[in-house]
Amino acid sequence: MIEQKIRVLIVDDSAFMRKSLSILLGSDPSFEIVGTARDGMEGVELVKKLKPDIVTLDIEMPRMDGLSALKIIMKECPTPVIMVSSLTTEGAESTLKALELGAIDFISKEMSFVSVNISKIKEELIHKVKTIARQQSLKRRLARLQTGTPSTQVQSRTNIGIIPKFNCRAIALGISTGGPLSLQKVIPLLSERIRVPMFIVQHMPPKFTKSLAERLNSMSKLGVKEAEDGELAEGGKIYIAPGGFHLNLRSDSLGKNKIIITTQPDSTLHRPSVDIMMKSVLQVYGKSMLGVIMTGMGKDGLEGVRDLKALGGYAIAQDEESCVVYGMPKAIVDAGVADMVVPLDKMAETINKIVAL
Repeated sequence: MIEQKIRVLIVDDSAFMRKSLSILLGSDPSFEIVGTARDGMEGVELVKKLKPDIVTLDIEMPRMDGLSALKIIMKECPTPVIMVSSLTTEGAESTLKALELGAIDFISKEMSFVSVNISKIKEELIHKVKTIARQQSLKRRLARLQTGTPSTQVQSRTNIGIIPKFNCRAIALGISTGGPLSLQKVIPLLSERIRVPMFIVQHMPPKFTKSLAERLNSMSKLGVKEAEDGELAEGGKIYIAPGGFHLNLRSDSLGKNKIIITTQPDSTLHRPSVDIMMKSVLQVYGKSMLGVIMTGMGKDGLEGVRDLKALGGYAIAQDEESCVVYGMPKAIVDAGVADMVVPLDKMAETINKIVAL
């Protein structure tokens, strides 16, 4: 049976970007570029007319910008959208707004498609678009938006009322695709009674993690910040690993836990890496660390959770139905190292019951 091609619409005011994306995606036989548009107004018309499987959407465009177009697309013809963003503070803030409005993910305009890393860029872009376009839980969610059918949660495989009793001294959370909006539905609901540090790796570039931390901090009872090299980890604070760097933790001679921000190792698929962060936090807190893996593609975090379970620790995975991409949580569920599978709307409640004693 021949697999149906993924139909892509490219919306960008730059002829260079339209051509670059068309060439990169068109080089894979899985894709069919069904159209290109020069601004948001034309893009909205083509989404309605062509009904593509996925759209790449620039943010800054004449006549109608990407955010305005995205609002119309998600209201009138819900479709998976990947934003094309500049790696600037302004670009980061606009991208976060787009993710709140329903965009699934983003790619960087700074890819420029003429760098020495072109083969890696191409591979990552193709993998990202394929994964998002074929995600069944995402298709179901968008279909519900289209028909106005209310969401129904799949039964979690562990009763959320059964909460473990252990001395939790730290929380380590890994998340990727779909993460910014998901975190906004979890972090603000965490109890102010949580008096342990929380460490988060969200796969994002520099500047984006700082904007995300500031946004979450403005919404939350607990202090949220982008982690800084050399600062002490405090209870009741949430530290987000800065884009482009790994977050490590070290105990000093006085027993203080210090955050170390580093580019090493530079061989990991992701930087920051969930595995690197979790393994480091484990070295300090051992099995008293609570591991949480949420929406995202790939399997970053699997090895960290394996190590946690080997010490007798506890780990939570987000359920498939509420994930934008069921990759990272699926990896720990399939490996048998997830103690509890929890829908997004119950994640904060579950963490509160475990930690806010």
